[in-house]
Amino acid sequence: MASPAQQLPPGWAAEWDQNAQRYLFIETATGRTQWEPPFPDPETMNRAPSASPPPAQPQHHTKRRQYAAGQTQAYYGADTIAPPGPAYGAVPAPGAQQPQLFTPGLAGDGQFAQQQVAAQPGAAPYYGGAQPEPEYINAPGFGQGAPYQPPGVNALADQFSQMNVAQKGLRLFTTNLLAAPPDPLELHRPPPDIVLPQGSCLSNSPFANADSSYQRCTLNAIPTSHSLLQKSKIPLGLVITPYRTLKEGDEPVPLVTDTVIARCRRCRTYINPYVQFIDGGNRWRCCMCSMSNEVPQLFDWDQVRNQPGDRWARAELNHGVVEFVAPTEYMVRPPQPAVYVFLIDVSHNAIQSGMVATATRTILENLDRIPNEDNRTKVAFIAFDTSLHFFSLPAGAAESSMLVVSDIDDVFLPKPTDLLVNLTESRPAIENLMSRLNDMFQDNHTIGSALGPALQAAFKMMAHIGGKIQVLSASLPSVGAGALKNREDPKVLGTSKESTLLQPASPFYKTFAIECSRAQVSVDMFLFSSGYQDVATLACLPHYTAGQTYYYPAFNASRTEDAIKFAHEFGEVLAMPIMLEAVMRVRASKNLRMSAFHGNFFVRSTDLLAMPSVPQDLSYAIEIQIEDNITAPFVVLQTAVLHTTCYGERRIRVITTALPTTNNLSDVFASADQVAIATLLANKAVERSLTHKLEDARDAVFNKMVEILSAYKASMTAAGAGASAQLAISENMKMLPALLLGLLKNVGIRQSAQIPPDLRAYAQCLLTSLPSQVLIPYIYPNFYSLHNMPPECGTVGEHGIIMPQPLPLTSERLERHGLFLIEDGQTIFLWVGRDAVPQLIMDVFNLPNYEVLRGGKTTLPVLDNPFSQRVNAVIQKTREMRRGVYYPHLYVVKEDGEPPLRLWALSCLIQDRADVLPSYQQFISQLRDKVNGSSY
Repeated sequence: MASPAQQLPPGWAAEWDQNAQRYLFIETATGRTQWEPPFPDPETMNRAPSASPPPAQPQHHTKRRQYAAGQTQAYYGADTIAPPGPAYGAVPAPGAQQPQLFTPGLAGDGQFAQQQVAAQPGAAPYYGGAQPEPEYINAPGFGQGAPYQPPGVNALADQFSQMNVAQKGLRLFTTNLLAAPPDPLELHRPPPDIVLPQGSCLSNSPFANADSSYQRCTLNAIPTSHSLLQKSKIPLGLVITPYRTLKEGDEPVPLVTDTVIARCRRCRTYINPYVQFIDGGNRWRCCMCSMSNEVPQLFDWDQVRNQPGDRWARAELNHGVVEFVAPTEYMVRPPQPAVYVFLIDVSHNAIQSGMVATATRTILENLDRIPNEDNRTKVAFIAFDTSLHFFSLPAGAAESSMLVVSDIDDVFLPKPTDLLVNLTESRPAIENLMSRLNDMFQDNHTIGSALGPALQAAFKMMAHIGGKIQVLSASLPSVGAGALKNREDPKVLGTSKESTLLQPASPFYKTFAIECSRAQVSVDMFLFSSGYQDVATLACLPHYTAGQTYYYPAFNASRTEDAIKFAHEFGEVLAMPIMLEAVMRVRASKNLRMSAFHGNFFVRSTDLLAMPSVPQDLSYAIEIQIEDNITAPFVVLQTAVLHTTCYGERRIRVITTALPTTNNLSDVFASADQVAIATLLANKAVERSLTHKLEDARDAVFNKMVEILSAYKASMTAAGAGASAQLAISENMKMLPALLLGLLKNVGIRQSAQIPPDLRAYAQCLLTSLPSQVLIPYIYPNFYSLHNMPPECGTVGEHGIIMPQPLPLTSERLERHGLFLIEDGQTIFLWVGRDAVPQLIMDVFNLPNYEVLRGGKTTLPVLDNPFSQRVNAVIQKTREMRRGVYYPHLYVVKEDGEPPLRLWALSCLIQDRADVLPSYQQFISQLRDKVNGSSY
């Protein structure tokens, strides 16, 4: 066979490249170089090459795209990608057309089309009818290549960008923290751009990379070596919220229903927009381990229409987040029905606080919202004080009967049937029980709680299926297994021993949680005690079974605000479409390893996370280690969650993020995502406070900030290792010190001798489970001025209610005649200045003047005046704008009102000095002194 050098069209020369072990083709007139053999193309020779714009909508082809085997081989090379040859640095002749260098996976302008035409002479255009532009096999996707290249950039820079020498779109700007006060608007900006090398993505889709609300990395450009990462001092990690709720306007997750699931044979990665098709499109190369895999036979078949389908329209090649309907080989057993077992505390405290009445009414009102589309959902109810009260709910019967078990040392089920019943079939009996339960125990004077035995009974009832236990408890467990003692000791608060109060007091709950996890049982805790309840110990159950803890201190349903908050949150939890029997694994490109896991789950093997149920809007943080030098131009991180929907369908949700690699320290700093870093450090701080001491956790957060600033100063500023009057950081991280100061002042790890251990333990639950969207306001609250907000604020705009501009978190912005709103996602404070004019008080509270206004928990009246309606709209939007079930309380805080309430509200203004905690300016000065090496 003749060599390629002998088959060239006029004007081309071939040169053997020793490094790549293949021919390099040079166009003698222009100096243009390419790896693939040139072929004359009658259609495109007379047309100047131009970049193909991303198609406005996917074009549905009617048959599998055909490749000439030899041409694709020439295009992609052999099964291993050759390293770039010396011609990458070749300078083109002046005025030469843009060089089209070969990048693996990328078809240059018109090149692939040329090959196709040459391979199929006389073939009709693939799309049927003449098209002005070919759709390339691997055109640059959204956010890569073309969108970031301003016109007229010289050709040499383009070559360098393809070689990953300079990352376009990542420009480093330095800010002096001493001269730039925190701007809350910065936190609403998207993370730094992900600038992938050209040709890394198969698709033009803007959704080819997972949205940051599903998965975000602390760095959007991955260092090529561990030493480079160490130099930056930025922690590398992934923040994942696999099941976030879809708000209005959110893109739904595409569902692949044909059960054709292409996975890598070696590393089990799911096919995604970052693989490469080789061998005429019959095989694909894995983007993680470079293994060559066969394309499944039915991959190009449209099973709905029963005809050849369009490969390029498949969701998994266009979307970073996709869900597959799983075939039977992904099932250990058939999908189980959703099961809810309610454990309701009916001791004296629970009845008197109104918890039982509120809970039963909420269940009754939400029976239709509990996921039950296929009428398979099962429910059971167990009431407990120092005995267990079971309820027999026979199908079709209108009444229920109660069975009491007083022997709590050896728990047994009093009846084999009718305790765990079908929600639809036993609906009349369930409704009857819910309407009567509070009255049945109205005169119950029993004090004490057999929570442990009640949990064991629920487990016995449902262990063969799995499901969710909803615990509603209003007192400290005191009898039977898992009994706890009041260990609250004011003398320990604020000392080095305080962290012992945040660790579980009894091994029962962790051991029981692991049993639950094995049997696919998840536990949610709703805690209501007016006294000490040991949240730290009880939160173990949700922590290891992938549930959630909700805490309502001093709950009293006679305050309508308390009843409304609990009813709203409990109702949302009941209505939530949960994912059952889930396992999650995160895969990453070669030389990246998942090294530590944070969140509510049980680590079953080295990297398999077991979650009996996955609630929506629960977040997980994973630390990543760079084990060896990375040579690839980009890396891929892929999270896969195998689960059963509550409607009985086995599914796999796959979330894929591709990130460029860099050996340039400035790119590492320019790509840092301050929100993801703060989220990861919050998780790490809580873990450290439990394994070490609270003081160690605070020191670790402060020292990490010092390390990052020192690294930036040494490598990115003129001061280098010397002292500097400035405190420099990259523009994209300038809110990180404010976020970390907020974290240090958060109830979860704040230095204080006044915080009850239950409140601290609950705050730590929130810090480790809230997704970034909800966590950031929790550590860096929002602060608005309402009395002088622009007239459009509080009215409906294009994107819903228009909110005021957030203010910096300092009391310098409070005015004595003003009305302000401070909120952290869990609580809303309405601050009223002492000189507020009577008209303002009348318009908002319907009261004649400031003196008669009472502070405390309240519900704001909706009055017949525009200002009242706008203020109510802002509060309503505040309660609804974030994902999650939380319904924050509203407190009216008078400037000269009760000191505890004032101090609580002012503690949200984290830029002020408070108690022993520094102001933002003092914090920055401490950081600068540390960075400059002097003690303070």
